[in-house]
Amino acid sequence: MKNELIKPQGLVKNANRRQFLKTGSLSVAAAGLIMVGCKDVEDVNPMPPMGDGVMLGSGDIGILNYAYALEQLEAAFYAAVMQGSYFANASAEEKTIMGDLEKHERAHREFFKAALGDAAIADLEVDFSSIDFSSRTSVLGAAKTFEDLGVAAYNGAGQFLENVDFLLIAGKIVSVEARHAAAIRDLINPGSADFAGDDLIDANGLERTLNFSEVLTAASTYVITPIDFSQLPTS
Repeated sequence: MKNELIKPQGLVKNANRRQFLKTGSLSVAAAGLIMVGCKDVEDVNPMPPMGDGVMLGSGDIGILNYAYALEQLEAAFYAAVMQGSYFANASAEEKTIMGDLEKHERAHREFFKAALGDAAIADLEVDFSSIDFSSRTSVLGAAKTFEDLGVAAYNGAGQFLENVDFLLIAGKIVSVEARHAAAIRDLINPGSADFAGDDLIDANGLERTLNFSEVLTAASTYVITPIDFSQLPTS
């Protein structure tokens, strides 16, 4: 799922941020209907219990559970932001954007849960104690971490999906996640091209990718529930 990313100066600055976020969101909702109609997970046995942890499984189901785990994490983070009445001195625009992101991530989480059915992993326990939800810097920094991680995770996992319908859906969702990342980066550094900086784009103009181990290791800072991903592809 590596794609060249054009880096026009001030893209988010020159567009309404909310419209920028909305552009791809409806396509994901429509994609969800397609996926539910074509999914072939009904006959898959439920993920076996693993003590206090979860097992993602193998093949496409394992990868979808991997995405579901990440969406659970992101949805829980934005829910915590909203529960804390945003960070101190948040502007009306910042509140609106964070609210939009919460809705998107919650929709992504529920989409994967419904699509996986009995094959879905259980709800994950999270710990955001390292984030100061009263601090704009801390909240936006955490949001940047989660969104960048999500994009890199989808980019790394897409190559292993065998079902082309699942790959199409993943491509649609990662495009929305990339918009989230761009919007957050523009809030942190308005009007810059930081949303497509060198920390995201390599020398060949391709987006960063991370493998399953790298992503879940990073996520483990905030996820208490042990995640067994041993059945996912390693190369």
